[in-house]
Amino acid sequence: MANLLHVEVVAVEEKIWTGEAEMLVARTTEGELGVLPGHAPLLGQLAEPGQVRIKLAGGDQVAYDVDGGFVSVTDRGVTILAESATVATPANAH
Repeated sequence: MANLLHVEVVAVEEKIWTGEAEMLVARTTEGELGVLPGHAPLLGQLAEPGQVRIKLAGGDQVAYDVDGGFVSVTDRGVTILAESATVATPANAH
C-alpha cells in the first residue's frame, strides 16, 4: 500500500481528530488544496466557512466544517488548526 499521511485536526480548545490518511482536501483562501503523502511544505489560510475532507485507507472519508485557521503541511504530515471544527453533515461526511 502507498504511504499514508499523518493528519491532525485541532481546534482552539481541543484535538478533534488524528490519524493516518491517503489524502486531505481543504478549502483555503487561495482555493481548494489537495494534499497527498510527499507534498511540499506549505502554510495556508483556511477559507471561512470551510471544510476539511480526509480520505482514509479503504475508501472511508471523514469531514469537518471549520471556521478560520490554518493548514500546515510539513514532512511530518498535515495539521489543521481551526478556531472551531465540527463534524460535517452526514451527507458530506461519507
